[in-house]
Amino acid sequence: MIDPELAAKLDEISAKADQAYRAAEKVRKYLFWTGVITIALFVLPLIGLMFVIPQFLNSYTSSLSGIGL
Repeated sequence: MIDPELAAKLDEISAKADQAYRAAEKVRKYLFWTGVITIALFVLPLIGLMFVIPQFLNSYTSSLSGIGL
């Protein structure tokens, strides 16, 4: 049979392990959403610029050729 003092310690350790697990899950979710927001606010605009800059350069050079440069 398990000593009552040992059983109480095991329950205490189990409760602390559950708290640590919950805290780790919160941190994991926070880091995940931080990464998602970083991608949305930094990488997606860069991808958009890959399409906008060539169109801008095309219209800019065509306007320059229209004035005889």
